[in-house]
Amino acid sequence: MQGKNEQSADHTVAVGIDVSKNWLDVALWPINTSFRVANNKKGHKALIGRLAGFDVSCVVMEATGKYYRNLHVALYAAGLRVAVINPYRSRKFSDVLGRLAKTDKVDAMVLAQYGAMVGPTGQAPASQAVSDLAEAVSARTAAVAQKTALTNRRGATLSRELKRELGCQVRSLEHHIERLDKLIARIIASDAGLARRYEILTSMPGVGPIAAAGLVGGLSELGSCTDKQIAALVGVAPMNWDSGQMRGHRAIKGGRAPIRRLLYMAALTSVRCNYSELKGFYERLRARGKPTKVALVAVMRKLAILANTLIAEDRHWRPKTA
Repeated sequence: MQGKNEQSADHTVAVGIDVSKNWLDVALWPINTSFRVANNKKGHKALIGRLAGFDVSCVVMEATGKYYRNLHVALYAAGLRVAVINPYRSRKFSDVLGRLAKTDKVDAMVLAQYGAMVGPTGQAPASQAVSDLAEAVSARTAAVAQKTALTNRRGATLSRELKRELGCQVRSLEHHIERLDKLIARIIASDAGLARRYEILTSMPGVGPIAAAGLVGGLSELGSCTDKQIAALVGVAPMNWDSGQMRGHRAIKGGRAPIRRLLYMAALTSVRCNYSELKGFYERLRARGKPTKVALVAVMRKLAILANTLIAEDRHWRPKTA
């Protein structure tokens, strides 16, 4: 239902949208207007028509599931600046505002206030190929986790019948993973831009086919950020923890966990490569007394920055010559 305070087109407003499978709860700040439309093409068109009557500074929604993607495309095509934020940020912002209640309408208004007060950066929606690749990589990750769990359960099982049944499930998952690998390869090969990024990333030490596919699908910002920005996006930038005279322990925080897991495995591989300067970097950190995990995170950060640089410069990695 339309709010009572909706005003004319000369008002600058920030728009917050709480997205669910069937509905979009929309709020406009600072005019304190709320309404609801269906989360389908007809509802998207109606929403864009309603927003055409205002000077919209930004539209803010959360990155939850897949239900926001078509809306993001529609709003971006209509010329609106759309920011898709981490739900953790909006929840913390809601706490700051003292909003203890949680409803779809309240969440939409919190997002609108976030847009007005914080002014988040807008993002273009991912292409269909990138979205398909990200979903395929995510499905493969889940399948590998299931296979590992079933394999471990099978190893601990005494019943021969149950072992046989679990073995059938493991083999089925292995075939499923093989099909997903082929799907991932087809998606990458179908898009020249993705194929070039993939080619560059697989030239890096420690970055295999799955890590490269995950980076291409889940970190589309590669090549367009500064070193500090890409490290923060991944979540491998050490954050200060200081107050007054106290100097706290620096630690990584936030970022994209799936990408961080891929970089962790790539870092483990790269420090074992005799030809990789990252191995020497890792060994120097360990020699200075840095804990293993701290040194590995530093290698992960190096890998993220290297990937960002190579994509920006459109070139392959080459080992340094003496």
